[in-house]
Amino acid sequence: MSLTDFQIDEIRREYDKKLLQDKHQQNERIREINQNLPRIAEINSEIASLSTGVASDLLKRGISDPDKRKQAMEEYHKKIDALRKEKTSLLTSNGYAADYLDMHYTCPDCKDTGYIDNKKCHCYKKAEINMLYNQSNLGNILDKENFKTFNLAYYSKIEDPVEKTSPYERIKDILKVCKTYMDEFDKPDKTYSNLIFFGKPGVGKTFLTHCIAKDILEKNHSVIYLSSIRFFKILSHASFDKNYDNTGNRQLKEINNCDLLIIDDLGTELTNSFTISALFEQVNERILNNRSTIISTNMGFKELITTYTERVTSRFDQYYTYLNVIGDDIRQKI
Repeated sequence: MSLTDFQIDEIRREYDKKLLQDKHQQNERIREINQNLPRIAEINSEIASLSTGVASDLLKRGISDPDKRKQAMEEYHKKIDALRKEKTSLLTSNGYAADYLDMHYTCPDCKDTGYIDNKKCHCYKKAEINMLYNQSNLGNILDKENFKTFNLAYYSKIEDPVEKTSPYERIKDILKVCKTYMDEFDKPDKTYSNLIFFGKPGVGKTFLTHCIAKDILEKNHSVIYLSSIRFFKILSHASFDKNYDNTGNRQLKEINNCDLLIIDDLGTELTNSFTISALFEQVNERILNNRSTIISTNMGFKELITTYTERVTSRFDQYYTYLNVIGDDIRQKI
């Protein structure tokens, strides 16, 4: 999916605004200089006159010989160069930068067009990513919670008697799965299509979803992050609210079409027949459309089956990879 047509148009409008602002600021600088250094206005007028009048002047003088025409053109260029040097000297001697009257761009590389040789400029790609970040509902949290800040030291190396492995070894295995998931995100035959992080509260499940979200966003994919409560609230409004507005329709469309949907804390919502049915529909539709989903929950296998019925969990069993995060509550350690 990446960006919608509306979002692309919004980015293009921002570039149009930049160019208008660039031109407005240049005009303001020109007015300032014309007022303070009137000779520069005269120089600009002389340069314009020489540039536009050279062809007609050569015709009037009857110069048709190629060598003489070349010599005459060189004379014109010398006059124009001399005028430009005089203008630069006037500017710099009066405390202005030599390029003060030029267009000043936010991005000099693409000159605020967004493109270089019909290819997206780095600033345009950054604008796309910023748009995706704004859409994701994650705000600035990914600056703090990402794989660079993920700390293995919070996971004990003492073996868990039930799991027969230590939290440290388990999280290392989970991180390998996460890396494969991200590396293969664009591949049709990817090893992991969907993930479920489960385990006790505070072991880092939500943190892991944030880490993955940042990586996928940086690859220019759309990510929508929603708490379970907000996720079902949007679906409920779409189904039952007669006054459902354009904002709600946009949210539902983003949920349906985003490249990665993250549902955090599944099980914290008020579970009823609607939420079970809506969850199955969303999970099933995203599987059919080959769109990835990540779920985090404090529930175990039995609780998931009891709460959401085998109809839903059968989809989990077939199309999701379960990742059991073990350990102590990291928030208490912090």
